[in-house]
Amino acid sequence: MTVESTAARTPRRSAGSKAGTTGTKRTTRTTAKKDAGTEPQLVQLLTPEGKRVKNAEYDKYVAGITPDELRGLYRDMVLTRRFDAEATSLQRQGELGLWASLLGQEAAQIGSGRATREDDYVFPTYREHGVAWCRGVDPSNLLGMFRGVNNGGWDPNSNNFQLYTIVIGSQTLHATGYAMGIAKDGADSAVIAYFGDGASSQGDVAESFTFSAVYNAPVVFFCQNNQWAISEPTEKQSRVPIYQRAQGFGFPGVRVDGNDVLGVLAVTRWALERARSGEGPTLVEAFTYRMGAHTTSDDPTRYRGDEERQAWEAKDPILRLRRYLEASNHADEGFFEELETESEALGKRVREAVRAMPDPDHFAIFENAYADGHALVDEERAQFAAYQASFADEGGN
Repeated sequence: MTVESTAARTPRRSAGSKAGTTGTKRTTRTTAKKDAGTEPQLVQLLTPEGKRVKNAEYDKYVAGITPDELRGLYRDMVLTRRFDAEATSLQRQGELGLWASLLGQEAAQIGSGRATREDDYVFPTYREHGVAWCRGVDPSNLLGMFRGVNNGGWDPNSNNFQLYTIVIGSQTLHATGYAMGIAKDGADSAVIAYFGDGASSQGDVAESFTFSAVYNAPVVFFCQNNQWAISEPTEKQSRVPIYQRAQGFGFPGVRVDGNDVLGVLAVTRWALERARSGEGPTLVEAFTYRMGAHTTSDDPTRYRGDEERQAWEAKDPILRLRRYLEASNHADEGFFEELETESEALGKRVREAVRAMPDPDHFAIFENAYADGHALVDEERAQFAAYQASFADEGGN
């Protein structure tokens, strides 16, 4: 089994089949018809078939890329997908409380992550595992929070990668404030803030757009539009493509094929250069797709049909780059075999690291709600203690 085929291994059911035992039928989204010539512009340097296409505006940002660097991008995506698959399995086995998979979004994250410089600062949400990989965060460190044993397993200032943010959209304000600060300091660096299409409906995001535009902050807003905000499709959140929202705030926006790692790399490099040179913020919309569930507590079969996923599987970011590498003679079978071995070793390492972590303190959640205690919290703690005790056998083990 090759890592790149992970997305295609999930058994499919027909679009008219019933989900679960509720009898609720899944529905396929319908989009409003657009007039000819009104389709949003999409930056694409690598087609789903692995064909390199020219782009007069963005080619220069990847013109010097070497075969070794291309293989590096491929390796990043494969290892990130393998780590993500292992984390999903660990959650299903009870080792993690929750996991937010990035399956299908590898190109958006690796392309943008590799576009950053060491002195740039990254503000993620909770799904940027590929960006974390690019910033040098050990994959096992990401899992402590999802296991409940820490509030973040790394020092943000050691690699300029902020801790994961669960509150939707708030990190865009943090990023804007940080960018305003480094601009006042005269730094030659930039900030990039990640968020999803669902977060684009949050007031925090609109406020960050306003402040960044007015203060010309050196920040790139990177929206991974994976088509679904849990069960809400993008067209029910915006009457215009997300990247076009930037126009109303006075800065440029661009939509890039989020499954094209070269296109994402080029566009993000352009946006970061704008920020560093004092030209202010940019909104990048990476048009991609969440192949799996929103998180492991979600059942996507209840709100989307298989035919939509099948259409996006044909645009798989890893397979796309592999086709290009093979057609260009930039990688041979030995490279892919070695990488498969490396990916399995990574999965094993992550699995062992998680299982070596301590069990979370089941009662820690009650400790810091109120400084002086609270009767309701005490009652809830007692109820939870009784629930935990119900799992013990008669022998007390």
